[in-house]
Amino acid sequence: MSGVDPIELIYGGLDQLGPGSDADTRLMLERLPGPVAGEVVDAGCGTGRQTLVLAQSLRRTVHALDNHAPFLEDVERRAADAGLDEFVRTHCLDMADIPARFQDVGLLWSEGAAYSIGFDRALALWRTALRPQGMIVASELTWLESPAPVEVRAFWEKHYPAMRDDAGNRAAAERAGFLVTGTHVLSRSAWLDGYYGPLEVRSKVLAEHDNADVRALAAENLEEIEVFRRAGNSYSYVFYLLQKA
Repeated sequence: MSGVDPIELIYGGLDQLGPGSDADTRLMLERLPGPVAGEVVDAGCGTGRQTLVLAQSLRRTVHALDNHAPFLEDVERRAADAGLDEFVRTHCLDMADIPARFQDVGLLWSEGAAYSIGFDRALALWRTALRPQGMIVASELTWLESPAPVEVRAFWEKHYPAMRDDAGNRAAAERAGFLVTGTHVLSRSAWLDGYYGPLEVRSKVLAEHDNADVRALAAENLEEIEVFRRAGNSYSYVFYLLQKA
């Protein structure tokens, strides 16, 4: 079948494209050291769940960035439905290009997306877009227990070999020129309720799709979900609250 977009078929229209919840986003907003000055950027916004929380909580313009244009259409629709369209501006932009577009960022937010360009590279690049004492709030996939189950470790060594423990992520942030002022570990329910639940239903349906790329992506999602169920508390996303030093 020609013209099939596996990403859109699997993820299009889903409320969220990664683990997290409105409550987790609000918790990290509450931990900011003070009022936000400068621009607010949501890097790798996906379909905009956390974008809307940022807009609603801050009541100021949030620049929502993603390199997949159909996701941004979802963001715009959802912002309009929530009466928040005046606060949301979408940009089809690679996260690595943020410093070329924004130079006065007071708060750069990124939930479950920095890994796509590498956590260390993301922090180094984004720091150049921050104003003095600007903040980054980013979540990163992190090992919590060692050793993890063998099959769990093997899966992530294949799909995200750069994954580290909390100490490694903290050290990387400090090397990049940040003060680590707080962290927060996502609960298992933040993975299962809003993300894996709907994704599993759709992936099971699309696992029988005519297009081989769609079937492959659906199968990979189902494998990841099963790995998570077997993983116990060996890994999760960890939010890092970082201030430009």
